[in-house]
Amino acid sequence: MNSTTSFLQSKKLDPEAPPSYVPSTELEVEEVNDSPIEQVRLTVSIEDNPKLPCLTFRTWVLGITCCALLSFLNQFFGYRQNALVVSSVSAQIVVLPIGRLMATYLPKKAVRLPGTKWSFSMNPGPFNLKEHVLITIFANSGSSSVYAVDILTIIKAFYYRPIHPLAAMLLTLSTQMLGYGWAGIFRKFLVDSPYMWWPANLVQVSLFRALHEHEKRPKRGLTRLQFFLLVLVSSFAYYIVPNYLFPSITALSFVCWIWKDSVTAQQIGSGLKGLGVGAFAIDWSTVAGFLGSPLATPGFAIINILVGYVGVVYVLIPIAYWTNMFQAKKYPLFSSHVFDDQGLPYNVSIVLNQTLFEFDLEGYNGYSRVNLSIFFAFLYGLSFATLAATVSHVLLFHGRSIWQQSKASFEDKFGDVHTRIMRKNYDPVPQWWFYSLMVLVTGLAMLACEGFGRQLQLPYWGVILAMSLAFLFTLPVGVITATTNQQPGLNVITELIIGYIYPGKPLANVAFKTYGYISMSQAIMFLSDFKLGHYMKIPPKSMFVVQLVGTVVASSVYFGTAWWLLTTVDYICHPESLPEGSPWTCPGDDVFYNASVIWGVVSPLRMFGRLGNYMAMNYFFLIGALAPVPVWILSRIYPEKKWIRLINMPVILGGAGAMPPARAVNYNCWLAVGILFNLVVYRKYKGWWARHNYVLSAGLDAGVAFMAILSYFALQFRNINGIGWWGLELDDHCDLGGCPTAPGIKVDNCPVFN
Repeated sequence: MNSTTSFLQSKKLDPEAPPSYVPSTELEVEEVNDSPIEQVRLTVSIEDNPKLPCLTFRTWVLGITCCALLSFLNQFFGYRQNALVVSSVSAQIVVLPIGRLMATYLPKKAVRLPGTKWSFSMNPGPFNLKEHVLITIFANSGSSSVYAVDILTIIKAFYYRPIHPLAAMLLTLSTQMLGYGWAGIFRKFLVDSPYMWWPANLVQVSLFRALHEHEKRPKRGLTRLQFFLLVLVSSFAYYIVPNYLFPSITALSFVCWIWKDSVTAQQIGSGLKGLGVGAFAIDWSTVAGFLGSPLATPGFAIINILVGYVGVVYVLIPIAYWTNMFQAKKYPLFSSHVFDDQGLPYNVSIVLNQTLFEFDLEGYNGYSRVNLSIFFAFLYGLSFATLAATVSHVLLFHGRSIWQQSKASFEDKFGDVHTRIMRKNYDPVPQWWFYSLMVLVTGLAMLACEGFGRQLQLPYWGVILAMSLAFLFTLPVGVITATTNQQPGLNVITELIIGYIYPGKPLANVAFKTYGYISMSQAIMFLSDFKLGHYMKIPPKSMFVVQLVGTVVASSVYFGTAWWLLTTVDYICHPESLPEGSPWTCPGDDVFYNASVIWGVVSPLRMFGRLGNYMAMNYFFLIGALAPVPVWILSRIYPEKKWIRLINMPVILGGAGAMPPARAVNYNCWLAVGILFNLVVYRKYKGWWARHNYVLSAGLDAGVAFMAILSYFALQFRNINGIGWWGLELDDHCDLGGCPTAPGIKVDNCPVFN
C-alpha cells in the first residue's frame, strides 16, 4: 500500500483523486489490448509465469495460521471498549520474511503420505508472489468480521436465552457462505469485465509489487521491514500503559475535570457521553478502534468526514437538543440505549412475552413508547439519507460510465490482456461448484432457522426472501463498488422490510438482516478477492479453494472465540457489573441489541411509522436523494474546478455514521492523526509518507494486538486487573455527561432539574 503513492506519482496520477475516468469505445487498439482503465494500466503488471507453484505447503501453513490468528484477534477485540480491527495488511507484511525463512531452511525432499502414492514438497523453491497473494486471501477471510456472531451475543448476553451451539454454528457458516452463489452468478460480469476494475485492489497490487521488489537499505535509514519491526516493538511495549496500568488515558476529557458539578459542561466535554469538545486520548486503539486506521484513508475523504462530523456533532445535535426536539432533554445527549417516557432505561421485558419471545401489545399499551437519545434518532435519519445519497451520487456522477460499462460487459466486446492471460493459462472454476455450494448452504440456512425448535424465529420464507434481496442487490451494488469504491449497506433496508412484514420477532429481524445484508456483502468481498487474483494471475480454482477454506476456518474461529468469551467472562457486555478496569463492555453488540429492540421487538411502524415518535426521520430519504444534486450541478458549471468533484455527499452525510459505537473521542483522535499524516506529512514529506505511512499503520495495529493478548492471558484472565487507583477506571470521569436535563426527570446518580 505504501508504494501506491510513489508508483502512481511516477506516472503523474494523483493517488488522492477519486475515480474519474470515462470509458470510451474509441480507445486506441493498444489501450484496449491492455486495459481500458488508465489506473489499471499504470498499476497492474501484464506479465505472468504460470509455472509458479501456488497451493504449496507454505501457503497452507501460513494461510490457515494467519486466517485463524486474525479471526481470533478481531473477535477478541470486538467485545472490548475499543474494538480494534487487525487488518490483513499486518499479515501481508509479516508473512513475507517468514515465507522466505521457510524457503531457506525447510527440506526440499518430497514427503510421501503414509499408505498412499501422493507426495508433496515442503519447499518447492523460493517463496513467490502467488503464494503471498493466496496467504493474504486467507488473511482477508480472518480480518472480515462475522456479523452472525452479534446474534449469538445478544441472545446469550442481553436476552439471556439459550441457543443450541449447532444452530449458532450453522447460522454463522451459512450467512458467511451464501455469498458464493451470487459471486458465481455474477463473476463473469464483475470480475472478467475490464470495466469492473475494483479500485481498492490496486492498492494491494502495488503493495505486493513493492514487497517483492529488491529493496536496498537507504543510507542512515531503514528498510520497510526494519521500520515495521521497530514500530511493532514500540507499540507492543507502550500498550501495557493504556491497556493495563492507566486505562483512563483511552479517553481524557479536561472540561469535565474543571466543571465537576455541571451537567451541561460535561455534556459538552465528555468524549464518551457527549460532544467531546477538547477530549482526546493517548492510545492507538482509541484512534483506530471503530473507524479503522486513519493512515489508510485518503486526505480528501478525511476532509469530507470532518465536515460531516462537525456538522452533525457540533451544529445539528446541539440545536436539536437545546431546542428540546423530540423531548430530547428527557434523555442523555448521546446514548445508543432505548428509554421510556419518564427518561428511564426501557424495560424490554414488559413488552416482550418471555414464553413466546415476541412482542406483547398489551404490555406495550400499558407501558410506554420507545424513545431514543437525540443523537441516536438523528443518526438513524442520517443513515436513511446516506443510503439515498449513495444511489443519487452514483447515478449523477457515474451513471453514464456505468451504463456504458454494463453494455460493453454484457456484449463481451472487450477482453483486456488480463482476461486473455487468465483464459489462456488457467482453467476457470466450473459453474456447478458455485451452484452446488449455494444449494448446500441454502439447506444449512433452512436447517438453522427451521430446526432446533425454531430458536431463531425466522421461517423458511424469510430465508428465501432475504436471499432474493441479496440476489437482487448484488449486481447493482457490485457495479457501484467495482467502479466507485463505495458500497451501500443494506442493513437498514432489510431491518425495515422484515420489521413491517414480520413484526415483534427480534431474532427473526436480526437473522433476516444478516441473511440479506451479509450474504450480499460477502459476495462483494469474494468478487473483490477474485479480481485481485485476476490482476495477480492466480489460478481461479486455487482462489476458490483458498476462499472456501478461509471462510470455513474464519467462521469457526470467530464462533469459537465468541462462545468461549461469552461463557467464561463474568458480566461480559454489562459495564455496570464488570470489575474496575475490565474492558469487556461490548459497545458494538450493545448497539446491535438496541437495534433488535427498535426494529424487531417494537417494529418500525411504532418507531418511524405513524404509531411512533420519529416519523419525521423519513424525510431524510428525500434529503439524501437531493443532497448530491447541487454538487453535481456545480461540477458541470465549473468543470475546471476539480475540488468540487471531491465533495462527496454520501461520505459527508455518513461522516458521523460510526457513532455509536464510536464516540466523540474516537473521532477527535482519528481526525487529528489522519489530517497530520495524510494532509500535512503527505504534502510536506511525500517521500517519507510513500515509504513508511502504511507500514506504520500495520506496525501500530500489530503491536497493540499482541500486547492485548499477552496481558489478557497473563493477567486479566486471572482477574488481576491492575493496581486500584483513579486511572484504572475505563472511563473519562464525566459522570454527569449522560444525565438528562428536563425538569422533574429522576435518574440514579444525576441531579434533578426544577
